[in-house]
Amino acid sequence: MFHPNNMQLAIRIPTSPTQDSTQYMQVDQSDSSCVVRNDTQNGGFAHAEYIFNFSKKLQEDLQTFGMKIKQHEDNIKFLKTQKSKLDESILDLQGKYNHSSGTPVAENEIHSHPQSDEETMQQIMQQEKSAAGIICKLSAHHSIQAYNIMLTKDVLGIVARLGKVDDDNLSRLLSEYLGMETMLAIVCRTYEGVKALEIYDKEGCINKSFGIHGLGASIGRNLDGRFLVICLEHLRPYVGDFIANDPQRRLDLIKPRLPNGECPPGFLGFAVNMIDIDSMHIFCLAANGYGLRETLFYSLFSRLQVYKTRADMLQALPCISDGALSLDGGIIKATGVFCLGNQEDVQLRFPKASMKSSLPENYIESARQIKELKWKKEKMIEDIKREHALLDNSKLNFDRKKAEFLKFLAESSSYAAQQQLSAKPERLTPR
Repeated sequence: MFHPNNMQLAIRIPTSPTQDSTQYMQVDQSDSSCVVRNDTQNGGFAHAEYIFNFSKKLQEDLQTFGMKIKQHEDNIKFLKTQKSKLDESILDLQGKYNHSSGTPVAENEIHSHPQSDEETMQQIMQQEKSAAGIICKLSAHHSIQAYNIMLTKDVLGIVARLGKVDDDNLSRLLSEYLGMETMLAIVCRTYEGVKALEIYDKEGCINKSFGIHGLGASIGRNLDGRFLVICLEHLRPYVGDFIANDPQRRLDLIKPRLPNGECPPGFLGFAVNMIDIDSMHIFCLAANGYGLRETLFYSLFSRLQVYKTRADMLQALPCISDGALSLDGGIIKATGVFCLGNQEDVQLRFPKASMKSSLPENYIESARQIKELKWKKEKMIEDIKREHALLDNSKLNFDRKKAEFLKFLAESSSYAAQQQLSAKPERLTPR
């Protein structure tokens, strides 16, 4: 049973604010005068001063460790930001000449040689009852007449022939993503060109003696069914920045980020930047002054992301907003819309760019820059690991000092309570 009047209290009091050695004071509560043994009244004030100074020192130590923790956290945050910038620079440089080097292809891919521009045109012309087939037949066999015909002078071309892709597997995937109808779409510069393609009578029916219907009939190709026409001046263009010093004027799109701030593993780039465009179509193509990439292909692909594997793509789901595809055949059309099953054998696809056009003049310099950036990235990763180790050590020291401070507060509070008891005057008893 606890008897406060028959108990001696032991309090650990530092002998000096800068020393760890301590002395113990015995408080005999059975003494009615509450005399503190081994000490005098003046000595109590000295110990109180020691308590104050030692408490102040512990608080300063805690503050010092707290500042070190914040410093390491700030350093890690800064290094991760710099690492992200290096990742973006590496992706941008790689995107200028190589989007699919060393990446896997679909297991069920039908092996074939890359399609040339001539083969792509032949594939279009095989669609005999299509508007795209009529346009290509005119340009191939009646180029002079077609150039002078009011009907086709505003027609820029067919989607499948306006871009080129270096890798045949990637070309198949992009073509499958767009679908045959879009790949065969006619692209016009202005809405006047769109109106010239199809003429209507007073009842609103198609007059097949004029427009592309009449043109098809004149060359023995009757147009059947619907077809897509894309008007560049009515598209909402990309209005952001372009990748600096890129002759292809690729779009400077913000890279996807996982919740932890890191770029998803296996991310190769954006589909809109993986299309090679002829130099004549890069600048001021539309009436509003925009080029083909920021109008047509940005409208078709938006921020469609490309990954090495399906596993990489699925891991990056939290940061996919406008669809994605992987080089082993995975396709996400939009958020929550997945394309399953075997990859299709796409006959009509983007042609392969020539070696001359696919490799920029500064290819060797770009390769050197990529190697240097990767070396800097590796060094930065080591710096981040080192900062994490220092942070963990500072947190450990902070926790130890905090525990020491809390223990000291508890002991000094107990001592202070005993001092208050000893200072109380005896109660006067009535006579």
